Amino acid sequence: MMKIEKTLGRKPELRDLRKAFHILTEDAETKARRGFLQTLHGEVESPCFMPCGTQGTVKALSSEELESVGAQIVLANAYHLYLRPGEEVFETIGTLHDFMNWRGAILTDSGGFQIFSLAPLRKITHEGLCFQSHIDGSKQFLTPERIVQFQMLLGSDIVMVLDECVGYPSGKKEVEEAMNRTLEWAERSKKEFHARQTSPGQLLFGIVQGGIYTDLRKENCERLMAVDFDGYAIGGMGVGEPKELLKEIVPVCTEGLASDKPRYLMGIGTPEDILEGIASGVDFFDCVLPTRNGRNGQAFTSYGTLNLKNATYAKDPAPIEEGCSCPACGGYSRAYVHHLLKAKEILGSKLVTLHNISFYLRLMKESREAIQKQQFGIFKERTIQRLRSAS
Repeated sequence: MMKIEKTLGRKPELRDLRKAFHILTEDAETKARRGFLQTLHGEVESPCFMPCGTQGTVKALSSEELESVGAQIVLANAYHLYLRPGEEVFETIGTLHDFMNWRGAILTDSGGFQIFSLAPLRKITHEGLCFQSHIDGSKQFLTPERIVQFQMLLGSDIVMVLDECVGYPSGKKEVEEAMNRTLEWAERSKKEFHARQTSPGQLLFGIVQGGIYTDLRKENCERLMAVDFDGYAIGGMGVGEPKELLKEIVPVCTEGLASDKPRYLMGIGTPEDILEGIASGVDFFDCVLPTRNGRNGQAFTSYGTLNLKNATYAKDPAPIEEGCSCPACGGYSRAYVHHLLKAKEILGSKLVTLHNISFYLRLMKESREAIQKQQFGIFKERTIQRLRSAS
């Protein structure tokens, strides 16, 4: 395979970090806004969905395929890459961009959520996280400084601070302790980031915690902004809380965060949740749903989801979604994809995943266009109604 060049189209002149995020249009009826974030690897339009390339790959897709459907940024996970392939590989090979042959921007998550999921295998202190590797059982110790150092070694365009995530339900005292520890780690992360920063375009995002407690969320937003980051993520959602609480907490956070900085809702990603998030003023999203569900045969479309493993599609000559211009819909029928999935052929999972990522990116493009026309509220309601009516 021919190796693609490392420069992504036009590489804009870097400006003051505090002006890396630019708002172009704000919707009149909602809090949605259209803009772009300037990174070392080009401008990323927002609202934006980041395909999850947890281990340096968006599962089943090549970097060229991601670029072909319009992806501008992907998410990778520093926790996983730290354990495998490890620091020595990147010290030899170069940045994560080089490693995965990706020309766009990369946001690397610190791995706080992954370590949260390893509850029986980890111990949290103010100094950092002691945990047992899920790969080989080896004991590991990560500090806020260490994970920042590793992300900078990766050459991440957006570095995330280490955070402590707690599940639902959790008592207020436990949530507050985790919030305070995350704030302490955020301050240490920023200090380390600026001490080691050599690329003036790298960005550091803080993470808001506070569980379902609105007073803690408000407090966390205020204290986090006092530290001053290039952007802010809303963490600790999607950990078992009812959907109603998600709709309540996200607006509390967006209202409490700086309007001139990007806002990122971590790990929340049904089409409906994304649209609600955009209406609340969120700019960046990521979720494993389009890839995980795609590998299992579920396709996201403008008219709801399709389980292409179902026998009803065995003789269906239509593409996965009529009107979709992605490579999967451009050349393959539902009948063929159904056959591949039933035969457990890898191509079946690949085609559905490619379509799903294309659908999510198209939803973002349509959202940006609706904001530009001052019609996002109407677009959101019509889209959600269409999705629900088809379910």
